[in-house]
Amino acid sequence: MKVSRIGRRVAGSAAAALMIGATALAVAPTASAKAYSLSAGKVALKKPGVEVDVTYSCDAGSKDWLVAGAVNVNHPWGVEGSVIVKGDKLVCDYETHKMKVFVPPIVDQQFNKGDKVEVTLVYFDSENGRRSFETKTTQVV
Repeated sequence: MKVSRIGRRVAGSAAAALMIGATALAVAPTASAKAYSLSAGKVALKKPGVEVDVTYSCDAGSKDWLVAGAVNVNHPWGVEGSVIVKGDKLVCDYETHKMKVFVPPIVDQQFNKGDKVEVTLVYFDSENGRRSFETKTTQVV
């Protein structure tokens, strides 16, 4: 059976459209697949609190806050501290970013050298009170 000229053109156009679509998909940014990420790196003593190296990623337009909490697990009463990094201080563009976050202790307390400190990082949606993407690390400062 002979393929007509119209049939060849339709097949060629379909193949071209398929190639263009595949190319667009291959070079498209992986932003939509990246989602949120959150991790704590080094925790260092910075009197009277601690400083945490944070690596994060969030979707463009996100208004979530980053909440960091620290607890000295060496003592039963523990030294505690926390801080909120509001959404306007975060760079949310699907890329991974790093920042240092200082976590001050509660009034009249302080972290000391040799303390075993558990740091908790979490995204917090201030509009509906939802917590998400929690991560923890425990280190000696």
